[in-house]
Formats: sequence, C-alpha cells, structure tokens
Amino acid sequence: MLDKLVLDIETSDTIDEVGGKQNLHRLHISMIGVYSYNRADFFAFEEKEFPLFEKLLKESGALIGFSLNYFDIPVLKGRFPHNFSRLKVIDILEEVERQRGHKIGLGQLAQANIGAGKTGSGLEAIELYREGKIEELKNYCLNDVKITKDLYELAKNQGHLIIPSHYSTPVKINIVWPDLDEYLEALEKIQKQTPEQVSLF
Repeated sequence: MLDKLVLDIETSDTIDEVGGKQNLHRLHISMIGVYSYNRADFFAFEEKEFPLFEKLLKESGALIGFSLNYFDIPVLKGRFPHNFSRLKVIDILEEVERQRGHKIGLGQLAQANIGAGKTGSGLEAIELYREGKIEELKNYCLNDVKITKDLYELAKNQGHLIIPSHYSTPVKINIVWPDLDEYLEALEKIQKQTPEQVSLF
C-alpha cells in the first residue's frame, strides 16, 4: 500500500529574508523530518539526501503534519517537482483553526495533550544550521515529527484534542480524521490502472 508520512521541515532562512509569506517557495530547506508508517521508522534528510526523501514522497499518498498547508507544502513546492495535489493532507493546525478561529503553537498543543513539547523554535533551528550543528538540527526536527505523530494518533484514537487558552479554561474539539488506509488503497488501484505518461522532451 502507498505510504503515509508525518512530515516537518526546517529552513536555513527566515520568511522576512525571502520577502514575506508570498515567497515561501524561495525558502531554502535545511532539513526534512519524516515518520514513515510503511517502514515504521523516523528519517531525517539533509540537503545531500533529498533524492532519498523524493523517492519516499513518490511512494506516498498522504501527508500528516502541523501547518502543512500554511508552510511546509508551499516550501516543498519550491524545491520538488511533485504533484502535491494528489496527496491526502491532514493538517492538525488547519483543523484547530477551522474549529476555533485561531492558530495555536505546536508546543502548546502538545503540552496540553501529550505532556511533551517542542525542544526549541524555528528560529533556533535556523541558528543550528548556520552554526553547522546538523545532528542537533536533526534531533530538533525529528522531535517535532514525533510530537506531531503522537497528536495525530491521539486525536484519531480518542476523537478529540484539548485546546489550551491563556484567558479561559481549555476547550475540547472533536476530531474525525478520514480513513487514510482506505483512501490509499483506492488511490493505489487508480495509479495501477493509469499508464504512466512518457515525456517527449
């Protein structure tokens, strides 16, 4: 069956340095962290290993993450010529915003639901890259992948997440994720029935 990936990326420059959110595709990717359900393992890809990530992406039919549609996918589109529109996307942040009308940080959400949080920030990850601390960057990125995976699986199993608030009591939102395995099986059948187009160029 096609794979489903929990995904998080880090960049080596800031949004301001590329001229704003309309230029996310210009950001340089420093690290890609992934959990592969088919392989039951975590992987971290630095730039020289991106062809391995691309292979994994081509074998996948679904992406799970936090702020995927706002950030990760627009950035990936600037680097990888992949048809992201065929992927089923579960974006935890997007679901929170849809129900609550506002965004929330991954660390806050993780702390409230699984009792574990982030080990740093995106800006700190940029500094790790610039200082050549690649192993620390990998660990930071994969920690984000792990807590995202844990949040996804918790919501899938119990049907809700707790949304903390600085101003009032926490709120519970109901979560109904689509059946990804069912979707991936159907997508794989379609792909097997569709002959690959051969480029003339």
